[in-house]
Amino acid sequence: MKDDIEQIFNGLKGDFDIESPRTGHEKRFINKLQQQEQDTPKKITFLWKPFVSIAAIIAIVFTLGILNTTTHETASLANVSPEMAQAESFFTSTITAELKKLNQAKNPETKLVIKDAMLQLNKLEHEYEKLKTDLVKSGQDQRVIYAMISNFQSRIDILQNTLKQIDLQNQLKNTDYDTNNTF
Repeated sequence: MKDDIEQIFNGLKGDFDIESPRTGHEKRFINKLQQQEQDTPKKITFLWKPFVSIAAIIAIVFTLGILNTTTHETASLANVSPEMAQAESFFTSTITAELKKLNQAKNPETKLVIKDAMLQLNKLEHEYEKLKTDLVKSGQDQRVIYAMISNFQSRIDILQNTLKQIDLQNQLKNTDYDTNNTF
């Protein structure tokens, strides 16, 4: 194939050279290139891609920061009425007292029971935070208020039941099951 192309060009050798350039053609061509180079302003090669990517990253981080810092309006029972403020105060002080008792009863044998109780309390606390947001959205709907009170009562029940289980464990441990006392 290469030989065929060479034969074709060799056969057409004189047919392409019809005209020859005028004298000084090379100088005129170089002058035109130089003139064109002088007429066009020199462009600064600006590496814009890294700056655009940095700006995009900053914009994304800024947007995420704004989205994360927007706080949801929340309210507690204390915002509903003075009676609810007293109820909330009672519940929180009772829960705090029960948690102190639970911490005092902590030992290697009760570790698992207390851990389970704390997991349940954390779930209820998370639900309570949602209820606080719902209270604002619902315009202090009575159902949300009852759910918040029920949440407090559930937490107290969990703590009291856990303390009862710990007492039972301690009683069983302290009970003497030695049946050979009849010597």
